[in-house]
Amino acid sequence: MLRFTLRQLEYFVAVGEMGSIALAAEKVNVSSPSISAAINQLEQEFGLPLFVRQHAQGLSLTTAGREMLKQVKIVLQNAEKLIDLAGDISGNVQGPLSIGGLLTFSQVVLPSLRASFEKLYPTVRVKQHELDQAQIFSKLRQSEIDVAITYDLELPSDLKFEPIASLPPYAILGAGHSLVGRSSVTVQDLLPHPMVLLDLPFSSEYFLSFFGAAGRKPIIAERTRDMAVMRSLVANGFGYSIANVRPLNDLSPDGKPLHFVPLEGEVRPMQMGLLSSREADSVSVIRAFIEHCKSEHQSGRIVGLNTG
Repeated sequence: MLRFTLRQLEYFVAVGEMGSIALAAEKVNVSSPSISAAINQLEQEFGLPLFVRQHAQGLSLTTAGREMLKQVKIVLQNAEKLIDLAGDISGNVQGPLSIGGLLTFSQVVLPSLRASFEKLYPTVRVKQHELDQAQIFSKLRQSEIDVAITYDLELPSDLKFEPIASLPPYAILGAGHSLVGRSSVTVQDLLPHPMVLLDLPFSSEYFLSFFGAAGRKPIIAERTRDMAVMRSLVANGFGYSIANVRPLNDLSPDGKPLHFVPLEGEVRPMQMGLLSSREADSVSVIRAFIEHCKSEHQSGRIVGLNTG
């Protein structure tokens, strides 16, 4: 008879990935003593040391621990499949769902979609992760996330993309910028002015492609990976920026006004959508989340997404 639980196996995976009981406790939101007790019980049950305790460096997996970690991940994945199978048989949407959100969307779109989905399906256990595009590709392939809200940027052929909304690009201007007041601007209008580049993998290439198509280069004065920092830099006069997500509130994080002006010319809109593995349609909870996102957009209920 088994004398360990799936929860203890989850704790083991968390410690193995984080290399620290304290960090693992934060990740799975339980106390450190609970993690320690689970690891000790697993070592007794398996009759193997899973970790080398190094007080200064934390915990590192033993050779046996590394092999066990591989197998435990398979066990947990199969357990999740059993939960999903039960949901399919019963007609209930249940079980865990790990959602990735592109950094641009994680603070604007994802929280409201997650909240409305959890209200519909209270037995689903949702975890969200804020990632850049390269991380999304990697974690989907490694089954560390189930689905991601992202853009159609450099999408690999082994993953499936479901478009939801078309988002045109905007030039973002501070209150004192000389282009404020125009109904639209072009790349040529922006060229003489300094730029604050939202410097995320694939996103930055997309923004810079507008200038490349015109055979020119922008004057990049500042770079940041954080959309909130970008908006504050723009509001404080460090340059304009470009983005495809326009929040409902046209203020920077420090309360200064911003102006969103449509960017015209040879600038394609981005498609916001859901990226998943090609096998995701067979998993009821993933399928339900994708359909929920489509329904929310069609009904105009995606809070924080303003394309007007």
